[in-house]
Amino acid sequence: MRRRAPLAGWLTAEAISLTGTRVSMIAIPWLVLTTTGSATQTGLVAFAEMAPYVAAKALAGPLVDRVGAARIAIGADTASVAVVGVIPLLHVTQLLSFPLLLGLVAVAGLLRGPADGAKHALVPAIAAVAAVPMERVTGLAGAAERLASTVGAAAAGLLVAAIGPVQALFVDAASFGLSALVLALTAPRRLAGAEPATDEGDAPYLTRLRQGWDFLRHDKVLVGITVMVAITNLLDQAYAAVLVPVWAQESGGGATAIGLLFATFSAAAVLGSVVAASVAERLPRFTTYLVAFLLVGAPRFVVLALDVPLAVVLTVAVVGGFSTGFINPILGAVIFERIPAHLVGRVSSLNTSLCWALIPFGGLVGGALIAGVGLSPALLVLGAAYFAATMLPALQPQWREIDRRPSVSPTPEGADARG
Repeated sequence: MRRRAPLAGWLTAEAISLTGTRVSMIAIPWLVLTTTGSATQTGLVAFAEMAPYVAAKALAGPLVDRVGAARIAIGADTASVAVVGVIPLLHVTQLLSFPLLLGLVAVAGLLRGPADGAKHALVPAIAAVAAVPMERVTGLAGAAERLASTVGAAAAGLLVAAIGPVQALFVDAASFGLSALVLALTAPRRLAGAEPATDEGDAPYLTRLRQGWDFLRHDKVLVGITVMVAITNLLDQAYAAVLVPVWAQESGGGATAIGLLFATFSAAAVLGSVVAASVAERLPRFTTYLVAFLLVGAPRFVVLALDVPLAVVLTVAVVGGFSTGFINPILGAVIFERIPAHLVGRVSSLNTSLCWALIPFGGLVGGALIAGVGLSPALLVLGAAYFAATMLPALQPQWREIDRRPSVSPTPEGADARG
């Protein structure tokens, strides 16, 4: 039980932090929309948080490696309590101008990026201390994220509706404090041999950042994973933000169909992540990757393009959602196994930031295609693009390296989890 405490604490902190993020994703835009009535200003607020978030996550890697992942996560979450908490305080005292809100939201994004990146960088240390396969840790993390995206989002919506966006932001601020507290109480303090084997601790920041970038770009498997995930993230964003809403409107299903589709997919994804956490370490990785993406990729687009009954759409969502639960445990394990311990913060932060880089363009791509060729052709084009992006690895020999597991399980000596 003592060995598993860091794993349970890390998962709990992740779930709390992600749920709090869902609250802010609903409360802040709703606060702006209800007080200004401006969709443009609401969009600016979302951009003001996400742009610094992605940039800060990428740039914080050297600090995560030098200071320690747990310290960065705890410190950034603690600072977020003050930054997020001051927003409703200023609103109540009528001191919250729109430019000031943009600044505070940007600072919140600057803190969330390093915090999320640092928590992600803890995975190898958590797996080592808990003595569990990497796939199990990444699978459980996927399940926590899916739960936060479904149950957490629903609870956040109910919270905002029940007490209002201003009061909900106090809850959001408290969630960051609780996440920091849980992580502080359960994270491994200092593992033997956690210091980098080189004397790079005195290297300039830009040198350390470049070391992470150089490692990432020279590893063909990591480059392949990063490019593939970045493309599928763009296509997923186009699907969720534009294609599904337009399909629901044209088919007559309305908002009910949208909610039912996403809830069904997310629930199946949670179940798939839980199953994957138990069995993924025994499955052939490359074959599982191909089968999972065959089931979760193009079929979602094709069934909407063919205008089939809703029951068929939901059946495809169940199969695809369950399959997607197997993807992150495998890819996450491969990524961490290939990164040296002293570069985990830098390389994993750069990797996740690059994977997110195309998401802001997803809605633009989806909208432009629908405007140009119509809904059904747009769905088929993007479905074909999804198939190509995820199946191209079948023709690239380096991807078969993902089946190579470490001959020795990770040990605490190979992980940096300084508290």
